[in-house]
Amino acid sequence: MRVLFTSLASAGHTYPLIPLAIAARNAGHEVHFATGESVHAPLLRNGLRPFRPADSFYEIYAEDLEPDLARLRPDLVVHEWGQPGTAIAAERAGIPGLWHGFGRMFPDGIGLQPITPAAGAPARPHLDICPPSLQDKDFLASAERVELRPVPYSEPSPWRAEKTSRPLIYLTLGTAFGTPELLTMAILGLATLDAQVVVASGRIHPEQLGAVPDNVTVRAWVSQADLLPHVDAVVHHGGSGTTLGALSVGAPQLILPQGADQFANAEALSAAGAALSLLPDELSADAITEYTRKLLPHHGNTEHRDAARVIAEEISRMPSPDEVAGDLWRWARFPPVRE
Repeated sequence: MRVLFTSLASAGHTYPLIPLAIAARNAGHEVHFATGESVHAPLLRNGLRPFRPADSFYEIYAEDLEPDLARLRPDLVVHEWGQPGTAIAAERAGIPGLWHGFGRMFPDGIGLQPITPAAGAPARPHLDICPPSLQDKDFLASAERVELRPVPYSEPSPWRAEKTSRPLIYLTLGTAFGTPELLTMAILGLATLDAQVVVASGRIHPEQLGAVPDNVTVRAWVSQADLLPHVDAVVHHGGSGTTLGALSVGAPQLILPQGADQFANAEALSAAGAALSLLPDELSADAITEYTRKLLPHHGNTEHRDAARVIAEEISRMPSPDEVAGDLWRWARFPPVRE
């Protein structure tokens, strides 16, 4: 079976699809991946045949993809939530498709088109990687969902954090919303704790941050999937990838939302007890120190860690990418005949 995956050309939108795409490839399917060139490298390394449709760089519209649908003639298209144009193109070509989520259903007004028939996109099943206890209740009630366990994916890195007797705190502001000022503030707040702090600076060059305290390590890129199982707390912007990655390992979180779906993620996790949050007008180095201290178990604070571990157990019970890949034929144009 030939399966085409599509996504916006960013780590936050492409990486959530990679585990299922790899599982589909391992199941013997021919996998292609339509997205911009900025994320081709990890797709190439995993044998996922990336290409850039038409002249698109970031977004893909229906007209961009139509020639490639005619050329590839896929049996199934898996399109992430940021790609309603792909759903429209597949519908016009008569090719079945599945929406692939990247977290909680995003709220209105964050710059992504609504993924509803009213917006011109067909009502198709959703591969939902958000644990049901955190998912938007209206979405749970109205959408045809196929649960899929979120599996953190990140590019490998030769650097590894050396665990010490002190708690390990991971700080990241993602690749889109971080500023040197906010990252510096967070570093100053976290450095006052008796902890080891690892910072992924993303689009901010480490040199922009100047000298950092001895208990802080700054790297432009950290293999988040490798680091997360060892952390005691995560301080971040509230992006879906980091949110779900931290939940998968049962790590409590301090969320500093800046935009997009981050405020909704912070609200949902705080309500579940797995996180604390500081809104932009509440931010200071002292507040970050105080709130992060509340998350660290070695201070006797286990409430947030325990809540995160409950969600981690929920995630572990969701079907794995390998299990879902084994059922992809059910939604394909030409499913095989089974006895």
